[in-house]
Amino acid sequence: MAASADIAVNLTSSSVGIISVIVFVTAYAFVMAEEVTHLRKSKPVILSAGIIWALIAFHFMGDKEMAHMVEASLRHGVLEYAELFLFLLVAMTYINSMDNRDVFNALRSWLTRKGFTYKQLFVITGVIAFFLSPIADNLTTALVLCAVLLAVGKDNNKFISIGCINIVVAANAGGAFSPFGDITTLMVWQKGLLNFFDFFAIFIPSVVNYVVPAFIMYFFVENGTPKSSGETVVMRRGAKRIIFLFILTIVTAVCFHNFLTLPPMLGMMVGFGYLSIFAYYLKMTHGNSETDSLEKFDVLRKVSKAEWDTLLFFFGVILSVGGLGFIGYLSMINNFMYVELGATWANVLVGILSAIVDNIPVMFAVLTMNPPMEESQWLLVTLTAGVGGSMLSVGSAAGVALMGQARGKYTFFGHLKWTPVIALGYAASIYAHILINF
Repeated sequence: MAASADIAVNLTSSSVGIISVIVFVTAYAFVMAEEVTHLRKSKPVILSAGIIWALIAFHFMGDKEMAHMVEASLRHGVLEYAELFLFLLVAMTYINSMDNRDVFNALRSWLTRKGFTYKQLFVITGVIAFFLSPIADNLTTALVLCAVLLAVGKDNNKFISIGCINIVVAANAGGAFSPFGDITTLMVWQKGLLNFFDFFAIFIPSVVNYVVPAFIMYFFVENGTPKSSGETVVMRRGAKRIIFLFILTIVTAVCFHNFLTLPPMLGMMVGFGYLSIFAYYLKMTHGNSETDSLEKFDVLRKVSKAEWDTLLFFFGVILSVGGLGFIGYLSMINNFMYVELGATWANVLVGILSAIVDNIPVMFAVLTMNPPMEESQWLLVTLTAGVGGSMLSVGSAAGVALMGQARGKYTFFGHLKWTPVIALGYAASIYAHILINF
């Protein structure tokens, strides 16, 4: 591998390296312009991954030893993706199952019926987002609570805009201290760099990251009370048991990883078995009651409704970044960031980059570089990559999703207006982490 690293570094100035960078940058430009072009983000990066690895393989076509090394590196990237894919597929299936059982609709209807003021709704949705995100992930949490805002805010665009910003910040901050809260934290956990309970060391910095901008924005939320719709939604049969099985699945994944040193993905697949057996029970006992007559519960239908564009996007990103790493670019970046700048400033920069580029490729690049760092530094980069994306609406999956869900009400420039306040929370959370964990 040392020999391959030397060869790989030489490829950075070759035509293969230069073309690969151009291909990846072009592909990612299409990803960032998804809102305008309506081209699914998975498509350009999948093409990018194929082109980059084809260029590498073509370059070493006459060298059998290096050709085998190229194949081995590609297979390693596929294995990393497979673990992430299976883990997320199970999590998404559980979320879709709970959605099918009206768990999230029941939460929305309860909030809209209570007659809360705009300021109370601002606080309640933010707090729920912060504590739901570690379990249900930041993207799902943001979508659910944005639906609440749209239901109660109706035509009050100003409230919906500031409420969506608050939800994005809260969901990203809440997801940062849990292996299940964000793709970046999941990747760090699956890599074995931090144990499950290590992530909770950044709970207070995550709270600071959310509370600082939320406290300032609270004073700009208008007074008044939105009209209640009076709608009542009752959870469908099996909802509470599916919630219990999801919690049991998380426990299983943690136990498999911590005690048996097996990939968390395997524990999640066991959890999929729990859900499949329960789905069989629901199907066999399907009745004619009003709450049970809509459709028979079919777990494979819930699998089909997973966010396939997102899952395939991860494939393209992981293999594209892996290819650039093989060429040698990650070694160059590692030398600049973690040797010349130092780990702390490098990890702060990671958070800023994640707001511009998205945290998934940035974090995967860091994990691929695997710089020698203490646990406190790995916690720092987990924090910054998780919450840094909140500074721009395009910096996180939660922000991008809400721009589509609340189109015209939550916008890039509406979020940008509050970027200095969110950046203040970003800086405060880093300071809190340094005080507590260094």
